[in-house]
Amino acid sequence: MQTKRLGNTDLDLTRIGLGTWAIGGGNWKFAWGPQDANESIQAIHRALDLGINWIDTAPVYGLGNCEEVVGQALAGLKNRPIVATKCGRCWDENRQIVIRIKRESILAEVEDSLRRLRIDVIDLYQIHWPQPDEDIEEAWEAVNSLIKSGKVRYAGVSNFSREQLMRIGKIAPVASLQPPYSMLVRGIETDLLPYCGENNIGVVVYSPMQKGLLTGKVTRQWIDQLAADDHRRNDPQFNEPKLSHNLAIVDGLKLIAARHGKTAAQLAIAWTLRRPEVTAAIVGARRPDQVDELIGAGDWQLTEQDIADVEKLLTP
Repeated sequence: MQTKRLGNTDLDLTRIGLGTWAIGGGNWKFAWGPQDANESIQAIHRALDLGINWIDTAPVYGLGNCEEVVGQALAGLKNRPIVATKCGRCWDENRQIVIRIKRESILAEVEDSLRRLRIDVIDLYQIHWPQPDEDIEEAWEAVNSLIKSGKVRYAGVSNFSREQLMRIGKIAPVASLQPPYSMLVRGIETDLLPYCGENNIGVVVYSPMQKGLLTGKVTRQWIDQLAADDHRRNDPQFNEPKLSHNLAIVDGLKLIAARHGKTAAQLAIAWTLRRPEVTAAIVGARRPDQVDELIGAGDWQLTEQDIADVEKLLTP
């Protein structure tokens, strides 16, 4: 698979990386329902076998469980992939998420992540959310101190605005931004992507398939059968009045993708990679067979006609 340099780092990322939000397991606020750890490990190994060279995770996914599973999958590997994780989302004894990006918290979080992941250094350490806003400078200084101590190689952020990037950029360069980006969520196109391109900030987008909605496999019956703790049940994109419109878009995507022998899911991913500012896309998978399908998006370059036809579908 093709690779692309991440911003001002020496990390060459495959155009798609493995996202692990969904493999965190159930019983937390943003769960995707129950998940078998062995199947998660098989999916991770399958992704690596097929050439994906980086994994994105976070301690809050499954409240520590996801990093534990990733650590198990990486244990004993001769050549481990690039590992990206995050800080800023903690939890209490009642499994309630706590928002915190103070220096002391981040210094403690990184130790827990290193232990769960079973690695000595985190390749890309990201502030998960810029909340509370008044603490982002303190958080950025803390994350960059971890580079000096050798626990982190590069520092990035997730879900930051252009103005927030400018604020922390005065302290130290930002290696990367991780924003949401899909055919249904395009807000970053206006100012964030141009700003990142102008300032050599790498961009790794998440949810290119809009949590599975753009895969072509979602129906109303499929949604009705989601696990009780699957957070997508309450996602506006999976409910009316948006659902009917979204499903109609997917029907059109299937026709465009079929011209190339591809799937709607592959088209959704490749579409995000068409932007020159985008380094790579984070693609979630819970089973090895899902990896087998999605890997086909990594090297697919859409034609101008494909892009124009997609734009027609997305125009209200």
